[in-house]
This record gives sequence, structure tokens and C-alpha cells, in this order.
Amino acid sequence: MRVLHVIARLNVGGTARYITQLANELPKHGIETFVATGFVQGNEVEDPSAQSIQVIRIPALGRSINPIKDHLARKQLDKIIGEIKPDIIHTHTFKAGYITRMRKQPVPVIHTFHGHLLDDPEFSGFKSKVIIAIERKLAKKSAELVTVGEIVGHELLEKSIGVKEQYTSIAPGVVALNVTERAEALKNCGITDNGQPIIGWLARVTGVKNPMKALEVARAIPTARFVIAGGGDLLEDVIAAAPANVSVIGWAKAEDLFGASDVILSTSENEGMPVALIEAQLAGKPVVATNVGSVSEVIADGETGLVTDKNPRSLITALNTLIGDTDKRAAMSTLAASRAQSLFSVDRMINAHIALYKSIVK
Repeated sequence: MRVLHVIARLNVGGTARYITQLANELPKHGIETFVATGFVQGNEVEDPSAQSIQVIRIPALGRSINPIKDHLARKQLDKIIGEIKPDIIHTHTFKAGYITRMRKQPVPVIHTFHGHLLDDPEFSGFKSKVIIAIERKLAKKSAELVTVGEIVGHELLEKSIGVKEQYTSIAPGVVALNVTERAEALKNCGITDNGQPIIGWLARVTGVKNPMKALEVARAIPTARFVIAGGGDLLEDVIAAAPANVSVIGWAKAEDLFGASDVILSTSENEGMPVALIEAQLAGKPVVATNVGSVSEVIADGETGLVTDKNPRSLITALNTLIGDTDKRAAMSTLAASRAQSLFSVDRMINAHIALYKSIVK
């Protein structure tokens, strides 16, 4: 069996690592796996995991909508499909799904939602209505729809995108990181240990991740040190607006940030099933996060972290609860690691994909 994965770009994040896991593991089970992708753009950085696989570049493919480039990207993709002759095309993210399914394919197409754009501030209002209309049409051209989390699937069905029988939820398989020892992690992050609790934030520094909300939370808890790690279009704005108790360190290794942090904070407006939070749980870090997408499937509220609404006051209250209760943090740390190990194994993820592919190609 041959499977061609198509994604707009492999920027730093869980989606890139999800795909590289598939590309590295599926061939061990007799499934030839190819990954076609464009290039990262602007301030983005390609995920280091992309170095572990051989990728096929689609030069015209990028994240932004551009009719001329999109048409060219489709022609470049058609050439790749003609050369590889896949049994299945598996698309990831909106743009790649659109380019691939804009015209009917002669082979089955599976599309994976690693989240959705419905709550993304960049695609609000009229743009959101257009995206929903497009996704409804594209779903009809899909053999299967995969969601990285059950809740994401429910949210898409509420918008009449596809039908229930098309949906399968496959959680990511995540390997625990070799977390850096605290003293070295602090040094690598450029942080001095002055006894303050350290709150880590790790994501793309862009609107959908809402780093400005993290700054608002930090201003309300001046007794804690906040570390903002990541890059993106809002990085300079975040640096300029950061209060004295916030260190904005740009791109950093998750191993270092987790090693330096007592609690991990997520302020996202929209998520799928965030791999960074799974890695944090595997590292035994309690997480305080907004209840978006399938975050509540990653964090067991009250047991391995605290899941709140998007109100900054809710996040502030949750963080103060954990900052002031070291015993609670310790209990959450132990349970977080064991729970994540059982729910997010690589074998579980790979076997689910094999079963899905075999249900389509006999």
C-alpha cells in the first residue's frame, strides 16, 4: 500500500511531529509513506522532526490563500500524484485539504483535522462562514474524516461538515521528552532561579495562541516568573508589552522549558489536541489551559491540571491555586505522566491508522 500525505507546511508544532511519526513508523508495517509539503513562511521555523524524513516539496504551496499560487500548487501536486501513484491520499490542515480536494481525485482521500479554523481570530466573521461552506463541500469528496480528538469532531458536525459515519478520532502518539535538569534548563532559558514559581508558555506567538492573554495573566501574578517561548508574527509586540516578571525567549527547546517550569500555561483561542500539552503531561507538569478543542481530553481537570474558560480571571485563579499548593502540584505531576503514557502511545496511533487505511484499500 502507498499513502501520500499532503500538508501546507511542517512548521514547529504537534502537527508536524504527528506526520513525521507516521512517515517513520508506517513503513515498518508495510505501508510506503510519502510526505509532500510546501515551505514555512515569514517568521515561522520548520519543525526539527522534518529532518528525520524525506519530503517532496510543492514550491507553490503555502498557508495563505492565493488563487494563482493555489492553482500552480495543484498542478505541482498532480505531477507528484502521477509519479507516486498512491492508493490513498491523506491530507492535513485546511490549505492542503483544499488544494487536494478542489477537484475530485481518482483515489480515496482522507482528511485529518488537527483542529479547525472556526474559532481562529484570523478567520472570524465572514471568513469563518466561507471556510465552513468550503469544508462542507470538501467533506463530500472525502472517503474519511479524521479528527485529532473527539471534541473537535463534535464541533465540526455541529457545523454540518460531513456526516457522523465519516469520522474517526485518532489521538497523537507522543514520545516523552528527555527533560533537561532544572539548573541547566534555567541557564538555557536565560532565567535566574530566585525562588519564584516559574510558569512556562510554549506555542507559536500568534493570535490563535493569544500570548497577550498570557501577559495579562502575568501582570496579575507579579510573584511568579513567566517564560514565553516560541516565535511568530506577534513576537515583537509581546516583547514590547511584556511586564517585568515575563521573560520572552523566542524559540526554545521544549525539554528546556519544561525542565525550568513548575506549571505550564496555555491561553489558546482554538486547538485540536495540542501535542505540546501532551508532552508537558508526559514530563509530569501540571497544566492550566483554556477549554478549547480537545484540550479537556489531554488534561484531566482537577487531576492532572486545571481547565478553565477563556476569561483571564479564571486562568489567574487556577494558577494561584497551583502556585499556593505544592502538594497538589506533586500529586498532579505523578498522575499526569502515567495518564499520558497510557492514552497517547505511538503504537496506538499507528495501529489506528493501519486499520483505517485497510478499511479503505482492501
